[in-house]
Order: sequence, then C-alpha cells, then structure tokens
Amino acid sequence: MKFADGFWLNRRGYTVDYAVQPYDIQITENSVRVFATSQTIYNRGMTLGGVALEIVYTSTKEDTIKVHIVHHKGAADRAPKFELNEDAAFRPVITVQDDSVTLTSGKTAVTVAKGQSWDVKYTYDGRLLTGGGWRATSYIQENAYLAENRQRNAMDETFWSVPADPHRAYMREQLTLSVGEYIYGFGEKFTPFVKNGQTVEIWNADGGTCSDQSYKNVPFYLSSRGYGVFTNQTGYVSYEVASDTVSKVSMTVPGESLEYFIIGGKNCADVLRNYTDLTGKPALTPAKSLGLWLSTSFTTNYDEKTVSGFLSGMKERSIPLQMFHFDCFWMKAFTWTSFEWDKEMFPDPKGMLSRLKKEYNIGICVWINPYIAQESALFDEGMEKGYFLHTKDGGVFQTDMWQPGMAIVDFTNPDACKWFGDGIRKLCAEGVDAIKTDFGERIPTDVVYYDGSDPAAMHNYYTYLYNKVVFEALEGCKGRDHAVLFARSATAGGQKFPVHWGGDCAAEYSAMAETLRGGLSLCASGFGFFSHDIGGFEQTASADVYKRWVAFGLMSTHSRLHGSTSYRVPWAYEEDTPENPENACAVLRYFTNLKGQLMPYLWDQANKTHQTGIPMMRAMFIDFADDPACLTLDRQYMLGESLLCAPVFDESGIAEFYLPEGEWFDLLGKTDAPLTAGGKWFRRKCGYLEMPVYVRPNSIIVRGDFKDDVCYDYLQNAEVLICGLADGQTASCEIYRAEGGLDLTITAKREGNRITVTYPAGERKFTISIAGTNRSVQAKADGITVISL
Repeated sequence: MKFADGFWLNRRGYTVDYAVQPYDIQITENSVRVFATSQTIYNRGMTLGGVALEIVYTSTKEDTIKVHIVHHKGAADRAPKFELNEDAAFRPVITVQDDSVTLTSGKTAVTVAKGQSWDVKYTYDGRLLTGGGWRATSYIQENAYLAENRQRNAMDETFWSVPADPHRAYMREQLTLSVGEYIYGFGEKFTPFVKNGQTVEIWNADGGTCSDQSYKNVPFYLSSRGYGVFTNQTGYVSYEVASDTVSKVSMTVPGESLEYFIIGGKNCADVLRNYTDLTGKPALTPAKSLGLWLSTSFTTNYDEKTVSGFLSGMKERSIPLQMFHFDCFWMKAFTWTSFEWDKEMFPDPKGMLSRLKKEYNIGICVWINPYIAQESALFDEGMEKGYFLHTKDGGVFQTDMWQPGMAIVDFTNPDACKWFGDGIRKLCAEGVDAIKTDFGERIPTDVVYYDGSDPAAMHNYYTYLYNKVVFEALEGCKGRDHAVLFARSATAGGQKFPVHWGGDCAAEYSAMAETLRGGLSLCASGFGFFSHDIGGFEQTASADVYKRWVAFGLMSTHSRLHGSTSYRVPWAYEEDTPENPENACAVLRYFTNLKGQLMPYLWDQANKTHQTGIPMMRAMFIDFADDPACLTLDRQYMLGESLLCAPVFDESGIAEFYLPEGEWFDLLGKTDAPLTAGGKWFRRKCGYLEMPVYVRPNSIIVRGDFKDDVCYDYLQNAEVLICGLADGQTASCEIYRAEGGLDLTITAKREGNRITVTYPAGERKFTISIAGTNRSVQAKADGITVISL
C-alpha cells in the first residue's frame, strides 16, 4: 500500500504518526522494550496525549530477531496464528552501552540507539543487514472520507476480496535497502522474479499464472544480502518493495499491531535453513513420487478403458510411468467433493485400482477440493452437524461458483476435520496413494468460523488447515515419508505438506517462463519442492512447446503431465515413428529415463531438502550470491546442489544461460568431452533431445541402472561420475535407499593427478568415471579405488 506522496508529503486522506524517539527503554532477561513517542519530548506538556508505540525486541530461536509493534494492545485479536517452532526458554544476549542497547541471537543482532532520534540496525556477525531510521516505523489512520468511499466501493467486491473496514488503521514498518540489494520471494509470484519496484499483496487468489495474483502467498522475503524478513500475520499484508520509497521495503498490515522476524544467516541458503527451522521443514515425499505422473486431464472424457489405454500406451512405448492421477470427474458431476466414485464410469473402483497397480506398478492419485456441493451425499450431514462455514445469521454459507450450492468445510471445527479426514482414509482403503488438494484460495471474508476466528485473517490461512488435515490423514494411512499431495494453494508453513504445483498456465512459452518464475519465488520462500503442468494446462500446446516443456518438467523435482480440455499423452502430439527420432514420445521417453538414471542424486537431494529446508529446486542467487550475474537470473535454476538446468523457452531452440566460475560438465554430452569453463554467458541451439544440464565443479553425480521403476538399488551397476574435481579438493555424495534411510557415502579426494575414492566395502558392483576424460574403472570391493589421471 502506498501512503507517500513523493518524499515530503503523505497521500491525501491519511494521518501518519512515526516512531520518533525511544523515550523509554526497558530490559528484561530476554527482551528489549521500547516506548516510542511520535514526537521528540522536550517537556512534560508534550507527554499529554498523542500516538505512542510499544516495540518489543526479543528472540525465540537462534539467529532470529522477533519484533512486536503495537499501538492499542487492547484491540480484539481473533486472528489464527502460524504454527511456529519457537522456544520460550531461549535467551538472547543483551548488551547495554551508553548510546545503545543490543540484543544478540547467535550471530544476528539488533541495536537500538538511545537519545532523541529513531535508529535501529540489524546485523549478522557485524555485517549490516537492514534497519530503520527517520520515518520508518509508523501508525497510519484513514480519515472519514476515505473510509466512507471504501465502504461504498465494497458493494462491487467479490465475497473473497479484502474486506472493507469503516475504521481503518494500519501498522507499517519500513526497512532499508542497500545499493545493489535485490529482494525475492513472497510465495509463488509470476511477476518479474526480482521484486524491486513492485507492490506485493499477500492475499490468496485463483488468478492463473499470468497476473499479479497468486495461489500461494507467503509473507516472507529473502534478500541478496543474506537475510530474510517474515511477517507473522496470517491475513492481508501489503509490501512496497523499493516502490513507495525506493530505498526501503515497506510492510503494512491493517489493525493495531505488527509482528515480524529478521532472520540472519551466513548466506541465503543458511537463511532458508533458519526460516524453515521456525516455520517447518518440508516433509519427505516418497521416492516414487519423483518419477513421471500422468493425468486424465480435467474436462476430458474417461473411464477405466480410457485409463487402461493410456497406461498400456505408455508401457508399449517404453515410457516408464510411476503415478496416475484421476482428476475431478472420478466423482459424479455436480457432487464435488463426495469421496464417492462415479459408478457409471467406474463401477468397481477398488477392483480397478488393484488391477491397475498390479499390471502397471503405479501409484494412484485422486482430486479433491474443500468444498461440498449441495448435490453431494455429504452435504446434508455437514449442514446438520455444523461442519461448514456459516453466515452471520447462522445459515450455511453457499455459493454457485464452481459447484451449485456448494458449502465450504470449516477446518477450525475438530469434528469437521475428522469427518473430512475420514473421506481420505476411505480412499486410501480403496487403493489411493496420493491426493491432489485443489482450490482453497477463494475463501469468503463475510462468514463465521466455528472457533470464532477473524474471517479476514483466515482467508490466507485456510489453505494451511485444509492441506494439513489431508496430509495428516494420508500420512496416517501410508506412514511417515510416504504421504504426498499435489497442492495448489498455500501460505507460510505449507511447505510441510508437499508437493505444490504451479496452477493454471497456458500452453505457450510465455506461460512456461512465468511458471518457472513462480516456482523459483515459491522455493525462495521456504518451499522445498515444485511441480507444474507439463505442456501447459489451458489449451493444447504445439508439439514444439510440449517437447520443450517435457524437458523442463522432467528436470523439476516432481513431474506431471496434466491439462484441461485435452489429453497430455505424447502420442496425442506426435506418433512414435523412426522417421521422426525427436518425436514427442521419444522426447518424453528420453527425459523420463534420464530422470530415472539420476534418482540416486535426486533422492539424495530430496532427503537434504527435508533435513535442511534448503529448496531442492532453487534460483541461482541462493548458491551464487557472490556472483553479480546470478542475482537476477530467472530462466535457469539449480536442481539440488550440483545440477544447473536451463530450459529452452523459444521456438528457435536456442537456450541462453550463464555458468558461474569453474569447470562445468555437460551431463547430456559425452563423458570424455572437455569440461566447460564458466564465468560467462552461452548461447546454444538444442535439439529436442537436448537441454543444457551442467554439473557443478567439485561434484559427484551417481547415474543409476534404471529400468522402469524409480525405486531400485541406486548403487548396483551404477556409474559414479566425478566432475571437475580440482587439485586439493574433496567431494562427496550420499546414497539413500529408495524405501528410506541412508545407504552409504562416497568420497573423492584429488591430490595432483591421483583421485582416491572411498566408500563402504561391499559386493555391489559399480563403475567410477572422471568427467572430461576417458578414465572409467570398476570400483574395488574393499572400499578404496585410486584413479590416475
């Protein structure tokens, strides 16, 4: 929200009172409390009335500074709260000096100056992160004219819009930006990847991938200077990122208080580790979920015969499939959600799923949403037992948008949660393995919740409760590390319930690029995994776009073929013929097998993401923040620690990408091809069986002996590929068992022209190759293999 009218003035209709003087500073064992006045106090007469703010600095977790700002603390607070991993017993170090007070948590600190001027600085290990000074912290009130107009305009708003408030007040904080500093994150944002110059609103909406609306809004941003800011507000938050005031980031919330965390770290990856320590680590999805998924698509016609035709078609063309998804019409039209199969199309669902699993060795996913249509067999029960959101007069909130007469499940009601979870458990008993949790964005704000929650604050938070209920029910049936969702909506903490996909994108190159931007923004906001609709959701892509999207999709953490009005099987685009060796079937087969071969590496990286919170699919700046060229890149990414991927976004077939310093190995090229020197840009024309995928220097990539199931012995008959190992350097990789648990660690050390590779002794056979050379040897069973270059 913009309040400034240039540098000197505020916009007409607003009164802004700033924190001007730290009039009184009090110290407790774990906090610094500042009573800040909105003017400099020179005499007792100036203490009579006026706006004052109470600001408390504390820390409940190492390397996080918690800031709570309040005007009137007696205001009603019915907002739900994020589930944070705070430690009330944590004690920061507080140092009092003549001119300042410093609170230190780990290596992250806040320093508040004493005296008559407002000056706050945040540092990490002595390095300035950000801060606030003159005209930074403020309390803002609308005048009566603006409030009246807001009420009048509210008549034209939809039921899920930001609600009008006749007595609107705001709390705002402004944090400084350094020269050359870039801001990222805020959830899944499809606008330009670097957020400088943008207004960012945290308000979930079903707006596709081509606008400034977002399915997954997260009140967190990450700075290229190595810190993060998390606004602890489940409802609406507005950010002005170097826009209202070009040297600052402004965060504004409606109401009488604002709370945020400054999160420090030695680099951006460390910040995300600390942020997910606070908000939760991504769960580990099953290894099988990393393989190829195929969907029925949305409004297409399908029954068991159609599904079997798809699966047999993939098998006949030697395209290994791991998961199959039934979209909305597995249920009867007009009844969503009912948890009941359409018996006309699927007369024996349990038997069908059993047959499909036995014949094709696949997992099964089905679609749901948190809405109950009036035609659903569940509607009357939900209405009678109070399981739905209500109107203020006590009736059930209903709308005809999406499903006629649909109600919305109230997940603040524990009985409603169990009731909805019972539907998931019923599906699991029938043979379902995964759930696509669609929707959850258009949540009304003029309703009453079971627990009395503020509906405006619940609008974004609703999706957290929805996905949590489904994930926990699925986890209860399948076991820990064996539950997986395909979720569209999210907020902070939603990373605990993966996977999330990018929503409704068009079948064109521009949508493919905006999907990647959204995914990189989401993963810069604490989410570890990301997927998208290969080939685009709306319309039907050309074979050219489809094949390029296949390469991008299989080089994402999770890979799903899904569309709206047409099927996404590759033979719908091009038949598998020898006359066209780069046909759609051949391209999908090639990249599906590539991903299967990379499962030892990818599964290792998935486990690391689960353990650390550092995203598996991430923007270049997270790994290479010291390289200025990497700070704005949004058409390439790192897939785990060691693979750089640069999809083709143009019908010319030309990929433009940048390699940071070092000797990089072209993974899709020949093993003995020379390494590529980085530190510069490249333009490369690619066939459809090509995509720039480069291995980072000083890395080990294990390519497994993949056949048709991504769950296999990742070491037996594998190739251990040592890439760009410099003299005096050591590289290592871990191999996890597909069923779970660490299998072993492989380490390589180079001394001159000798590379010594160590691993646990054993009978499994594998080869060790040195990228960029023709050196390839069979690993010795005693656990030590020495290779001379």
